[in-house]
Amino acid sequence: ILVNNAGIAPALPLTQTSEAAFDEVMTINYKAPFFLIQAVADHIRENGRIINVSTGFTRIAAPTHPAYAASKGALETLTLALAPEFATRGITVNAVLPGVTETDMNAEWLSSPEARAGAEALSVFSRVGKAEDIADLITFLASSDARWTTGQMIDATGGARI
Repeated sequence: ILVNNAGIAPALPLTQTSEAAFDEVMTINYKAPFFLIQAVADHIRENGRIINVSTGFTRIAAPTHPAYAASKGALETLTLALAPEFATRGITVNAVLPGVTETDMNAEWLSSPEARAGAEALSVFSRVGKAEDIADLITFLASSDARWTTGQMIDATGGARI
């Protein structure tokens, strides 16, 4: 089982994104998972799992995070492209698209009461996601119960798009 969960999400609009910042985002969020999958491709057991963690930002306009959204969009396209290739060995390839979640990456931003209230308002559950909300979905995808699910982008935003 491979879970690609690393990521950075600098709040940089297009006009403020330097080439160095863009390269860092693309390297961590897309290039690293791409080459990690390549490196382990021959070593993943039959009926294994590849789970890429993307973002709900690929489904909405995110003018403050264009490089982040683009890098995760590339990861989703990779997910779709690899699903048929790995299916010959019973390996599923899926992506999870979390919404705003309590993580180290979001801690500073969510420490602002205004930001937290805005983030909570995005979910139909009127709260920010918890790490276990995402972990439970990943656990399911890693299990044999998900053997018939592949090439999917699974929304885990707490209903943010409803």
